[in-house]
Amino acid sequence: MPVDFENYRPTDLPEEETNGRQILEFLASNPETGYRAGELAAELEIPRGSVGTTLSRLESRGLVRHKGEYWAIDPDAYDAHTASLIGLETVAEQFEGDYYDENPDWDAGLPDLSEQEADGSVEDE
Repeated sequence: MPVDFENYRPTDLPEEETNGRQILEFLASNPETGYRAGELAAELEIPRGSVGTTLSRLESRGLVRHKGEYWAIDPDAYDAHTASLIGLETVAEQFEGDYYDENPDWDAGLPDLSEQEADGSVEDE
């Protein structure tokens, strides 16, 4: 899929709903705590065999670190971009089931301001 190259901002974040994303989000929500792979597997209900491999991949991307058998999020990797992505998902979960979530066409009757701006009919305040 082509992208707007100037505005494209690549991320090393794993895709949503993957083991890597689950582990990263869990570690990000507990940034000062280290966990053993088995503890992550039990907490997140991920097969134990997948956790070690996933942690190694996350480490190679610079997203997690480890001391001995304990793993934690890498504070240098937890930048504003990563935080905003995880934060947006948290907000979406928080408001899941509200009026706007239950009514996806809530904005159908609103004017499209981008069209009005294009033809000059929107005045600056």
